[in-house]
Amino acid sequence: MLTATAQANTVTAVRIWPADIYTRITIEAEKPILYKMTTLKDPERVVVDVEDIDLNVVIKALSEKVSESDPYISKIRVANFKPKVVRLVVDLKSEVKPAIFTLPPAGDYKHRLVLDIYPTKDSLMAMLDERDNPDQIADVSATNKTAQVVTLPPSTDAPVTIASDGNSANALKIDENPNVTGNIGNVGEAAQPASQTSATAVPQSDITKEKLENKPLTKGLRQITIAIDPGHGGEDPGAIGATGSREKEITLLIAKKLKAKIDEEPNMRAVLTRDGDYFIPLHMRVLKARKLQADLFISIHADAFTNPAAHGSSVFALSEKGATSASARYLANKENQSDLIGGVSLNVKDPLLARTLLDLSQTATINDSLKLGKVVLGNIGEINKLHKNHVEQAGFAVLKSPDIPSILVETAFISNPEEERKLNDGAYQDKLVMSILTGIKKYFSTNPALARTKVALD
Repeated sequence: MLTATAQANTVTAVRIWPADIYTRITIEAEKPILYKMTTLKDPERVVVDVEDIDLNVVIKALSEKVSESDPYISKIRVANFKPKVVRLVVDLKSEVKPAIFTLPPAGDYKHRLVLDIYPTKDSLMAMLDERDNPDQIADVSATNKTAQVVTLPPSTDAPVTIASDGNSANALKIDENPNVTGNIGNVGEAAQPASQTSATAVPQSDITKEKLENKPLTKGLRQITIAIDPGHGGEDPGAIGATGSREKEITLLIAKKLKAKIDEEPNMRAVLTRDGDYFIPLHMRVLKARKLQADLFISIHADAFTNPAAHGSSVFALSEKGATSASARYLANKENQSDLIGGVSLNVKDPLLARTLLDLSQTATINDSLKLGKVVLGNIGEINKLHKNHVEQAGFAVLKSPDIPSILVETAFISNPEEERKLNDGAYQDKLVMSILTGIKKYFSTNPALARTKVALD
């Protein structure tokens, strides 16, 4: 049974982030959110009861935010189930694996309830299978383990019926006798408390919608794959510029332009860690690049600082021994907070990946990253002032692939009004993209892409 609290909570914002990889539903409120999740079949639905909140215009607007193009959700119905309990019925287009968790205040956000709707099949593995076996496409089941699920007796309020009008005077009620999953209670003290239980799945692949087909190769050369990582996204806007520009939007624009230019090069192709406005956990960005056997990993960002006079472009590589400067340490700590702001359930993290990244010596890979960073930084310096004239190092989580040279490019300070203007200028973006591509080509001219054996994660 749900427990009562003294005063009703107030929902202040709701958001839906649809993507190929998964769809995220977020409810933001003044106080920690109490919930209970139920999954139903025939037809497929996810039902979430949120306790001690008012059915205000904000949460009612959730039903209007569902896009027709959403790959997983057909519609959402919102109404009072009983006094001070709001029921959300998420009607689905296919079978899914939902993951639900709460987050404490972070960044500009208050308390949040996050419902992630994942596909049941691993789309990344299916893409890889299609690439490697074009004549024999196999269905590949999701490889990630689900978290422990607690099955509770059916609610004493069932069986009842579903009100079809969605009117606040009529409750959305369940006519089945389903198993109930999820944790009930105040779980707002930590981002993902160990006591929370819910059916979870790791986000799979949104790398590209295109097939992973090999391009015609120049004789004697193999195809080079470059993973481009647009920083932030979805719940995590990144830095905000002086006139309101958002880092997540600028990084995606630049990343898409860079991908287009790389794809024009013989023997080269680029893949994006995200191709839309949605959140991808940092460790998943690394995992995607490794699954596709990328030769390089380039994360695109736009820096911000408390002083609007700070300016210049920077390039960073991973450090195993601490940051090379206080500013590098500050930036790495800020970028590593992306998972906290974007919202990640610890249940979806891959412990094998984490162990591999911690255990492996990365010295050789870091050395290659520094070489790549040096030539990229040199070329960027021809179109913009540099914040530092050398590649800096710090413990960036997104650069921790043990066998892929990885760099993080801070294109400019979005907090500087002049540089914010540049970052929004298409001509400057084009120059920036060409400077990065030229650096990549210079790197491979002295570090040819040889056949390599990847360190296996699974």
